[in-house]
Amino acid sequence: MILTVTKEDSGEATELRALFEKQLKEAYWAETVMVNVISDCVANIKSPDLVSALQLQAIQAMKHSDRLEEIFRIIGIAPETKRYEALDCFIKEGEELLITTKRGVVRDAGIIAAMQKIKHYEIACYGTMRAHALALREEDAVTLLERTLEEEKEADLILSKIAESHINTEAADKEI
Repeated sequence: MILTVTKEDSGEATELRALFEKQLKEAYWAETVMVNVISDCVANIKSPDLVSALQLQAIQAMKHSDRLEEIFRIIGIAPETKRYEALDCFIKEGEELLITTKRGVVRDAGIIAAMQKIKHYEIACYGTMRAHALALREEDAVTLLERTLEEEKEADLILSKIAESHINTEAADKEI
């Protein structure tokens, strides 16, 4: 059975394939934007281990973008970005944090919180896209999405370990 992409006049997806393609475009936008977001964060961090973790995440974002381009190729459409407003809100929240906090452990704790919100968004998106690709019988896309999903989960765990190992405690001690 071949699924066709149809859209109503409203521009809303009416089939799973169209929804999957929309999600790919949003994820592609997110990964391309995250390289600059992470760079801005790194320039404002005090903790060396957090700097290292985010630098690795910037490299991963580029790899994730490359994988998404491969998925576009696999499903036969040109790579295209679509701004994702929810993620845009998280990015703005992070920018505000940089303005309203002083460089140090409190800012580092806030950056971790903002980055984890983004990671959780990405985990949800990649998990959903994986499930949709599976239903659409796009096995090659499933494999690539699974790899990215696991990397996003690992990045989230690394951020939690850094926060819990010292940053949150140091930030709390600042208030005593």
